[in-house]
Amino acid sequence: MHQFPDTPPIHPAKIQAFVYRAPIEEPVRTSFGVMHDRPAVLVRIEDHDGAHGWGEIWCNFPGVGAEHRARMLESCVAPILQERQWAHPAEAFETLSRRLEVLAIQTGEPGTVAQAIAGADLALWDLAARRLGQPLWRMFGGTPRISTYASGLSPSEPQRLAAAKHAEGYRAFKLKVGFGEERDVLNLRALREQFGPDTALMIDANQAWDEAAAAHMSRRLAKYGPIWLEEPLRADSSLEQWRRLAQASPLPLAAGENLRGDAQFDAVISSGSLAVIQPDPGKWGGFSGCLPVARRAIAAQRMFCPHWLGGGVGLVAAMQLKASVGHPGYVEVDSNPNPLRDLFAGPLLRPDEGVVTLPDAPGLGIEPDLAAARGFLVPHNYH
Repeated sequence: MHQFPDTPPIHPAKIQAFVYRAPIEEPVRTSFGVMHDRPAVLVRIEDHDGAHGWGEIWCNFPGVGAEHRARMLESCVAPILQERQWAHPAEAFETLSRRLEVLAIQTGEPGTVAQAIAGADLALWDLAARRLGQPLWRMFGGTPRISTYASGLSPSEPQRLAAAKHAEGYRAFKLKVGFGEERDVLNLRALREQFGPDTALMIDANQAWDEAAAAHMSRRLAKYGPIWLEEPLRADSSLEQWRRLAQASPLPLAAGENLRGDAQFDAVISSGSLAVIQPDPGKWGGFSGCLPVARRAIAAQRMFCPHWLGGGVGLVAAMQLKASVGHPGYVEVDSNPNPLRDLFAGPLLRPDEGVVTLPDAPGLGIEPDLAAARGFLVPHNYH
């Protein structure tokens, strides 16, 4: 625990999952699937003394998976957390990860198990920081100001959505690519012409290409100056493939949302193939796993930019994670309509010239308005 601040012990008395699903008019498209609604699974952990904290479990795909993740939290994670008092959130994270390893193998669901643990870890840290009366960014030794970018610009008229996000205060933008060579080129060129040479643009292929296509597209898109190319290959491609692509690509490579565990992150950091490291704190690690990864990435002179695409609680957690370590980099804010992001993250969605300043309120700095989201609540019937 030497790399974390001391916290009061926690003995969880009540652990709840809340499943929400918000309809959207325009589906969100990626290279591998379409989101027809926006789900969120919130985690609330209450201690025996009445203190509580909030987290969020990644649950975007498949759309029917939100209820399953909530049940995994309540049936597998919660009983272990309620067994005893924990000296520290990181102790709970390490124990959960170890004790659920065999279950993850047996079920063939290591990702789902890791996501449930991650959401619980976020809630434990929120609880611990609330107890201390400190915002997480301060408790971890950071500063409250972070740079953001508007992500998820779809292949259909991305410049229209980018213009709307610019009006809201965003000054960096990420385009989805992987929808055909000419379409990708035209979209990126349109954004570059729209914003001029000095605006930070990123591109995300969502694992769409093989090695040859990725190298080719990197060369074609480089003339428009994106600062990184995200997930051009499948996340499970070999380190050698990533190294070869990094050598062939004129664009810096970014990935991490689909990596899981210290060994995988250490391997990609040490390989030198990724210029940008992007763990998702609701998908693996929470703060206990992702904060050490962030520090190791920064020590290796990589840019650290946490990934998030979901509801507002996880978005604020990603912001707190980035603020905790400082250094150049960005937090992504999805551009597409999502009432569960807007209801829970609220004022933090309006940056000033691309910069968000986190509040001084303890923990995550927000309290989700469950009453306002009641219309989106769906039963998951574990008990």
